[in-house]
Amino acid sequence: MKLVSSALFMAFSLHTAFAAEFQLTSQDIQANTPMTQKQEFNSFGCSGANISPQLSWKNAPAGTKSFAITVFDPDAPTGSGWWHWNVVNIPAKVQSIASGAVPAGALETRTDFGQSGYGGACPPVGDKAHRYIYTVWALDTEKLPVDANASGALVGFMLNQHQLAKAQLTATYQRSK
Repeated sequence: MKLVSSALFMAFSLHTAFAAEFQLTSQDIQANTPMTQKQEFNSFGCSGANISPQLSWKNAPAGTKSFAITVFDPDAPTGSGWWHWNVVNIPAKVQSIASGAVPAGALETRTDFGQSGYGGACPPVGDKAHRYIYTVWALDTEKLPVDANASGALVGFMLNQHQLAKAQLTATYQRSK
């Protein structure tokens, strides 16, 4: 019995070790590296281009019926972070988005800037570098039951209810003036 248990454990371990991990990459932003002014917001005292970065993902789990993208700043001085972008109902066939683009059929919901659409980095002047967590969610449903007015909290709740996997890339941004 011990021999069978050991063999099963080794087979599972080998399968897990070689299973492809759900991954997120970008041509425009790099992990743990400052973003450029291209991804900075253009309001609230910020003067960036407010353009979302190119994103690509691969190795989504079996059963993925759609994707979602969120961008969250846990370092915002709000007590609850800041939602910069929420895109849901991205068709399962989509594996990347171009800079400044949203896939056909996808829905952008309200951010903490009070409107839908990409809202770039805009930390307070002189504050430490903030982290911007770009997450692609693989979901078990084709459509989330939300509209463009849905808050980041509601979208987050729905994403966690339907998550098969998520892939993340964290970039940073700091304003000196």
